[in-house]
Amino acid sequence: MVIKSVNLEKVCGITSKIPVNTLPEVAFAGKSNVGKSTLINGIMNRRSYARVSSQPGKTQTINYYNINDSFYLVDLPGYGYATAAVKVKEQWGRMIENYLHTSQALRAVFLLIDIRHEPSNNDVMMFDWITAAGFTPIIICTKADKIKRSQLEKHKKMIRETIRAKSALGSEVSLRMIAWSGLSKQGREEIYDLLEEILA
Repeated sequence: MVIKSVNLEKVCGITSKIPVNTLPEVAFAGKSNVGKSTLINGIMNRRSYARVSSQPGKTQTINYYNINDSFYLVDLPGYGYATAAVKVKEQWGRMIENYLHTSQALRAVFLLIDIRHEPSNNDVMMFDWITAAGFTPIIICTKADKIKRSQLEKHKKMIRETIRAKSALGSEVSLRMIAWSGLSKQGREEIYDLLEEILA
Protein backbone atom coordinates (compact mmCIF):
# COMPACT_ATOMS: atom_id res chain seq x y z
CA MET A 1 0.00 0.00 0.00
CA VAL A 2 1.30 3.44 -1.00
CA ILE A 3 -0.15 6.45 0.83
CA LYS A 4 -0.54 9.19 -1.77
CA SER A 5 -3.01 11.53 -0.09
CA VAL A 6 -4.34 12.14 3.42
CA ASN A 7 -7.12 14.54 4.34
CA LEU A 8 -8.78 15.04 7.73
CA GLU A 9 -12.24 15.27 6.24
CA LYS A 10 -14.71 14.93 9.12
CA VAL A 11 -14.63 15.44 12.89
CA CYS A 12 -17.54 14.23 15.02
CA GLY A 13 -18.12 15.36 18.58
CA ILE A 14 -20.46 14.08 21.27
CA THR A 15 -23.57 15.66 19.71
CA SER A 16 -22.62 14.91 16.08
CA LYS A 17 -24.45 12.41 13.93
CA ILE A 18 -22.32 9.56 12.57
CA PRO A 19 -21.84 10.31 8.85
CA VAL A 20 -23.02 7.90 6.18
CA ASN A 21 -19.97 7.22 4.02
CA THR A 22 -19.76 5.37 0.73
CA LEU A 23 -16.04 4.68 1.14
CA PRO A 24 -15.11 1.81 3.50
CA GLU A 25 -13.93 2.64 7.02
CA VAL A 26 -11.22 1.08 9.18
CA ALA A 27 -11.27 2.18 12.83
CA PHE A 28 -8.53 2.42 15.46
CA ALA A 29 -9.30 2.25 19.18
CA GLY A 30 -7.06 2.33 22.23
CA LYS A 31 -6.60 3.84 25.65
CA SER A 32 -5.31 7.37 26.00
CA ASN A 33 -1.58 6.72 26.41
CA VAL A 34 -1.19 3.69 24.13
CA GLY A 35 0.44 5.59 21.25
CA LYS A 36 -2.52 5.71 18.87
CA SER A 37 -1.62 9.06 17.27
CA THR A 38 1.96 7.87 16.73
CA LEU A 39 0.67 4.72 15.04
CA ILE A 40 -1.77 6.62 12.83
CA ASN A 41 0.94 9.07 11.76
CA GLY A 42 3.20 6.10 11.02
CA ILE A 43 0.56 4.39 8.89
CA MET A 44 -0.25 7.61 7.03
CA ASN A 45 3.47 8.27 6.61
CA ARG A 46 3.06 11.76 8.06
CA ARG A 47 5.07 13.26 10.90
CA SER A 48 2.34 14.94 12.90
CA TYR A 49 -1.01 14.80 11.10
CA ALA A 50 -2.74 13.09 14.02
CA ARG A 51 -1.92 15.19 17.07
CA VAL A 52 0.58 13.56 19.41
CA SER A 53 0.48 15.01 22.92
CA SER A 54 2.43 14.60 26.14
CA GLN A 55 -0.99 14.78 27.81
CA PRO A 56 -3.10 11.65 27.25
CA GLY A 57 -6.78 11.98 26.45
CA LYS A 58 -6.51 14.63 23.75
CA THR A 59 -8.50 12.69 21.14
CA GLN A 60 -12.04 13.51 22.27
CA THR A 61 -13.67 13.32 18.84
CA ILE A 62 -14.09 10.76 16.08
CA ASN A 63 -11.71 11.82 13.32
CA TYR A 64 -12.17 10.64 9.73
CA TYR A 65 -9.00 10.66 7.60
CA ASN A 66 -9.62 10.19 3.88
CA ILE A 67 -6.76 8.03 2.58
CA ASN A 68 -6.06 8.03 -1.18
CA ASP A 69 -9.75 8.81 -1.79
CA SER A 70 -10.25 5.07 -1.32
CA PHE A 71 -11.05 4.57 2.39
CA TYR A 72 -11.41 6.32 5.74
CA LEU A 73 -9.05 5.72 8.63
CA VAL A 74 -11.22 6.47 11.66
CA ASP A 75 -9.51 7.58 14.88
CA LEU A 76 -11.79 6.86 17.86
CA PRO A 77 -11.55 8.76 21.18
CA GLY A 78 -8.90 7.48 23.58
CA TYR A 79 -10.44 5.81 26.62
CA GLY A 80 -9.34 5.15 30.20
CA TYR A 81 -7.87 8.60 30.82
CA ALA A 82 -7.59 8.56 34.62
CA THR A 83 -8.23 12.25 35.40
CA ALA A 84 -11.18 12.72 33.04
CA ALA A 85 -14.51 13.34 34.74
CA VAL A 86 -16.83 10.34 35.02
CA LYS A 87 -19.45 12.09 32.87
CA VAL A 88 -16.87 12.76 30.15
CA LYS A 89 -15.71 9.13 30.20
CA GLU A 90 -19.32 8.00 29.82
CA GLN A 91 -19.78 10.35 26.86
CA TRP A 92 -16.66 9.00 25.14
CA GLY A 93 -17.90 5.46 25.73
CA ARG A 94 -21.29 6.27 24.21
CA MET A 95 -19.60 7.89 21.19
CA ILE A 96 -17.49 4.79 20.55
CA GLU A 97 -20.35 2.33 21.06
CA ASN A 98 -22.66 4.42 18.89
CA TYR A 99 -20.05 4.48 16.12
CA LEU A 100 -19.43 0.72 16.27
CA HIS A 101 -23.14 -0.06 16.00
CA THR A 102 -24.13 2.75 13.61
CA SER A 103 -21.47 2.93 10.90
CA GLN A 104 -22.56 1.00 7.84
CA ALA A 105 -19.19 1.41 6.12
CA LEU A 106 -17.03 -0.04 8.91
CA ARG A 107 -14.95 -3.01 7.72
CA ALA A 108 -12.53 -3.68 10.58
CA VAL A 109 -11.44 -2.42 13.99
CA PHE A 110 -7.85 -2.35 15.24
CA LEU A 111 -7.48 -2.39 19.03
CA LEU A 112 -4.20 -0.99 20.38
CA ILE A 113 -2.75 -2.49 23.57
CA ASP A 114 0.59 -1.63 25.20
CA ILE A 115 2.75 -4.74 24.73
CA ARG A 116 4.52 -4.19 28.07
CA HIS A 117 1.45 -4.70 30.25
CA GLU A 118 -1.53 -6.97 30.70
CA PRO A 119 -4.65 -5.57 29.03
CA SER A 120 -6.56 -3.32 31.44
CA ASN A 121 -10.23 -3.78 32.30
CA ASN A 122 -10.96 -0.92 29.88
CA ASP A 123 -9.05 -2.76 27.13
CA VAL A 124 -11.07 -5.91 27.75
CA MET A 125 -14.32 -3.92 27.80
CA MET A 126 -13.41 -2.34 24.47
CA PHE A 127 -12.56 -5.78 23.07
CA ASP A 128 -16.02 -6.99 24.09
CA TRP A 129 -17.75 -3.91 22.64
CA ILE A 130 -16.01 -4.45 19.28
CA THR A 131 -16.82 -8.16 19.28
CA ALA A 132 -20.46 -7.53 20.27
CA ALA A 133 -20.74 -5.15 17.32
CA GLY A 134 -19.89 -8.04 15.00
CA PHE A 135 -16.16 -7.48 14.42
CA THR A 136 -13.12 -9.52 15.37
CA PRO A 137 -10.67 -6.97 16.84
CA ILE A 138 -7.20 -6.97 15.29
CA ILE A 139 -4.78 -6.42 18.18
CA ILE A 140 -1.87 -4.05 17.60
CA CYS A 141 0.72 -4.45 20.37
CA THR A 142 2.23 -0.97 20.60
CA LYS A 143 5.58 0.17 22.02
CA ALA A 144 7.36 -2.98 20.86
CA ASP A 145 10.66 -1.05 20.93
CA LYS A 146 10.32 -0.80 24.74
CA ILE A 147 11.02 -4.53 25.24
CA LYS A 148 13.66 -6.90 23.91
CA ARG A 149 12.91 -8.57 20.59
CA SER A 150 13.33 -11.94 22.29
CA GLN A 151 10.42 -11.06 24.62
CA LEU A 152 7.90 -10.17 21.90
CA GLU A 153 6.20 -13.55 21.63
CA LYS A 154 6.08 -13.95 25.42
CA HIS A 155 4.32 -10.58 25.81
CA LYS A 156 1.93 -11.25 22.92
CA LYS A 157 1.02 -14.53 24.59
CA MET A 158 0.39 -12.64 27.87
CA ILE A 159 -2.00 -10.26 26.10
CA ARG A 160 -3.79 -13.11 24.32
CA GLU A 161 -4.22 -15.15 27.52
CA THR A 162 -5.40 -12.15 29.55
CA ILE A 163 -8.08 -11.31 26.99
CA ARG A 164 -9.22 -14.94 26.86
CA ALA A 165 -9.39 -15.08 30.68
CA LYS A 166 -11.13 -11.73 31.30
CA SER A 167 -13.28 -11.26 28.22
CA ALA A 168 -16.83 -12.55 27.98
CA LEU A 169 -16.28 -13.15 24.26
CA GLY A 170 -12.52 -13.63 23.89
CA SER A 171 -12.56 -17.42 23.90
CA GLU A 172 -14.87 -17.44 20.89
CA VAL A 173 -12.58 -15.64 18.43
CA SER A 174 -9.17 -16.21 16.88
CA LEU A 175 -6.91 -13.29 17.76
CA ARG A 176 -4.70 -11.70 15.12
CA MET A 177 -1.84 -9.72 16.67
CA ILE A 178 0.76 -7.35 15.21
CA ALA A 179 3.71 -5.90 17.12
CA TRP A 180 4.26 -2.19 16.36
CA SER A 181 7.15 0.18 17.07
CA GLY A 182 6.73 3.92 16.63
CA LEU A 183 10.50 4.30 16.35
CA SER A 184 11.40 1.67 13.77
CA LYS A 185 7.92 1.40 12.18
CA GLN A 186 8.10 -2.36 12.80
CA GLY A 187 4.73 -3.82 11.84
CA ARG A 188 3.80 -1.16 9.28
CA GLU A 189 4.11 -3.42 6.24
CA GLU A 190 2.07 -6.09 8.02
CA ILE A 191 -0.64 -3.50 8.74
CA TYR A 192 -0.55 -2.32 5.11
CA ASP A 193 -0.94 -5.92 3.86
CA LEU A 194 -3.86 -6.42 6.22
CA LEU A 195 -5.53 -3.18 5.12
CA GLU A 196 -5.23 -4.24 1.47
CA GLU A 197 -6.77 -7.60 2.37
CA ILE A 198 -9.65 -5.94 4.27
CA LEU A 199 -10.35 -3.38 1.56
CA ALA A 200 -10.02 -5.74 -1.42
